[in-house]
Amino acid sequence: MTSTWMLVIAVLIDSANGAGSREIHTSSSVVPLGSPVTATCVIREDCPLVIGQAVHIEWRLGSELIPSSLAANESNRVSSIVVPNFNRTEAVLFCCIQNCSQVVTGVEIRAGYPPEKPQNLSCQTNFSSPSSLNCEWEPGQWETHLPTKYTLHTEIRDLNENYTYELPPEVHHYSIPRNEFVLYSDIKIYVKAENDLGMATSGPLVFDPLQAAKFDQPSIEKVDVEPERLGCLKLKWKMSQQQSWILQNQLSLEVRLKAADSDQMSDPPVSSVKTILVSQVRPSKAVTECCRLLHGVRYLAQIRVRYYMEGPWSEWSSSKSGVTLETAPTGRLDSWMKVSRNHTSKNLDIQLFWKPSKRFRANGQNLTYVVLKPNPRGKRERMCSTNEKWCAFQLSGRVRKVYLSAVNSVGESPLTEIRIYQPKAHTAIMDVTAVPHDDRSFLVQWTAEVTLGLIDYVVEWKPLLNLDLSHVRFEIVNKNQSSLIITGSFEPYKPYGISVYPRFKDGMGPPQTVNAYLRQKAPSAVPKIQIKKTWWSDIEVSWDEIPLQQRNGFIKSYQVFYWEENGSVKVESADAEDRRVILKHLNTASTYEAFMMVSTFGGSLNGSTIYVKMNSFDAMTVVITVTAIGVGLALLIISIIWTCFSKHKKLNGYMWPVVPDPANSSIKRWSSESTQFTHPSWDNEEPNPICLSHLSFLDLPTKLSKKEDIWLNSSEDTSDLGESICGSPFTPTYSGSNSESVPYATVLLSSCNDPIPDEPHVYLRSESTQPLLETEESFTPKCYQNVVNDRMPKEQCFFGSCDDDIPEGEEGPAIVWDDFPFLCALAMNESENN
Repeated sequence: MTSTWMLVIAVLIDSANGAGSREIHTSSSVVPLGSPVTATCVIREDCPLVIGQAVHIEWRLGSELIPSSLAANESNRVSSIVVPNFNRTEAVLFCCIQNCSQVVTGVEIRAGYPPEKPQNLSCQTNFSSPSSLNCEWEPGQWETHLPTKYTLHTEIRDLNENYTYELPPEVHHYSIPRNEFVLYSDIKIYVKAENDLGMATSGPLVFDPLQAAKFDQPSIEKVDVEPERLGCLKLKWKMSQQQSWILQNQLSLEVRLKAADSDQMSDPPVSSVKTILVSQVRPSKAVTECCRLLHGVRYLAQIRVRYYMEGPWSEWSSSKSGVTLETAPTGRLDSWMKVSRNHTSKNLDIQLFWKPSKRFRANGQNLTYVVLKPNPRGKRERMCSTNEKWCAFQLSGRVRKVYLSAVNSVGESPLTEIRIYQPKAHTAIMDVTAVPHDDRSFLVQWTAEVTLGLIDYVVEWKPLLNLDLSHVRFEIVNKNQSSLIITGSFEPYKPYGISVYPRFKDGMGPPQTVNAYLRQKAPSAVPKIQIKKTWWSDIEVSWDEIPLQQRNGFIKSYQVFYWEENGSVKVESADAEDRRVILKHLNTASTYEAFMMVSTFGGSLNGSTIYVKMNSFDAMTVVITVTAIGVGLALLIISIIWTCFSKHKKLNGYMWPVVPDPANSSIKRWSSESTQFTHPSWDNEEPNPICLSHLSFLDLPTKLSKKEDIWLNSSEDTSDLGESICGSPFTPTYSGSNSESVPYATVLLSSCNDPIPDEPHVYLRSESTQPLLETEESFTPKCYQNVVNDRMPKEQCFFGSCDDDIPEGEEGPAIVWDDFPFLCALAMNESENN
């Protein structure tokens, strides 16, 4: 690099009065950055500070001492220094003596770069008030580190006028006023940059200021349809009022057309963006025609203009709309039908969705879609007519196809035949995944089995927060495909259901469905923790499910954080399905704080803090309750065992009273006192005898009809036990078929101190309307023995004949009346009455 020599001469003059002076001479104080620097310091002999002393000169750059190896001392009064690389943009070089404790003099050195050639010079004419010619440029890619001056120079060749404009530092643009440039005449413009190290000039621009003009945005006055010209629109437009003076100039006009139902300005099959050259036409009367447009489509039109083919474009005008002429719809509709069986009406529930195919053209504004089904008479029956792109209806299971068409004000499209694929159990889809592809789409992938009869796949998606069928979208995919990118108006943090259906020749297979989020974030709400159960030192807490609209993503986990005062924090986790946790090993005398954190794959949210108190009183209450229940159960079990094995007959009688069985019991056990505590005999012990204490007889009338049995025809109640004994089983004329009464003995007994009679106990029969045995079929009782007296002869029969002991054709043994004292008493009573 170029070396710069600097001569630094320090003069110290000591006059008689002690006055002195200093002088510094330098060849340059600005050097290129990184170049070497050389300096020389000279001290005169008459310097009073060094008279009679040896002087050693040293150098310092800023606050750093320069090594003596870089200095060359010609004498003790002259020293030279070489700085090989001056890499500071600004510094002071000092010359000093006495170990640099005394500074003789110094010089400031600045370093930088020469200016770079200005780049990208451009100028634009502005006709807005006030009019001006605005120019701007770029100073260069690097910083000079030195003050740089820029000047803008203009030369108007036709007028021989030159102008120079000096700009403030760091300013790289300038506006030339309207009176210093001329339209329709070329002007030359260039920029100069200059600093202490050099100068640079940009490339010149030569142009007509009108050519560089950026016009105000034009305006469209009206968009009309061309009569009898299909696919054409006529635009009438004008320039702004301030620029209406531009006459007979070549203007470039660009028209941008967009279908009103389109998402963005784009080219239709025939380009909707057209560039039209308008020449020698007053812009105030400009009319432009646009053709080769779609039929029956409402277009939004915008225009912009520029001067010639090189000037800057104006801003786009505001939009105006117009509709081309309508024709009948053309092309077919893509459809997707979901079929399910209605078990109530035994018909098919149909949900039919459709959308325009790539070749479909509506060719009209107000489209109506019509669904028809075939009729046995040859006509087609209308199932629905709608402006939506879906329809739900029912069909008989015998219908195999329906037809779909689009209708506008001019005509209708060709019928699209739709086959009805009934649901089948064919399984082809094994697994489905859906992940975000970008900010507006999902990548759907699936795996499938190789299945015969597979036609294609149907991918369906819909928002889960809006169940309206108008939001259902679908795409039909080739059977060899296993992935699809679906694009639509997807919103972040909203759930979507995506299903893949296999379609076969003979029906529709079951779908595989997966939910997906375009983006996820933390939930909007955290459910409230509820205490469900409490144990000795454990608490079970639960919470409700977060509503779908507040999840903002897939719930990954629930975590409950809890701690006691001055204690460590513990965490219990639960997955998305199990919404409960158990807080274990709690200190029963402490108060715990707890809160829940809900996490999705996009973030987490903490809930509010609750306080849980488990005091010792509650725990003691639980212990006392459990102990009391245990003691009560133990006492109950002991009482039951003691009662079952006890031999106390009175107690057992209270617990298990015995109901007498007339067929297997003795009359002496039929008293009310005896039956209260009667216990069945489990051994051969004979109970104490019970004797008759009262017997009453019913007085009969003195005259009885021979044909009338008083016992059978009497309507009186004879069931007063202990008061009367009526009727006799031995009456020859007795017949049970004429009465609803059941005969049995009625005797009142009580215990007595009389000796036990030797004769066996005998009984009488009573006729009463109160049945003793409900299953008794015959009024004549069967023969049975007295179970009390084992000495009773087997042949003796009471209350009827012994069919087993009396052979056929033989008469029974004679009745011994002495064995029936009650009957004898009845006979005596009858004799007295006679």
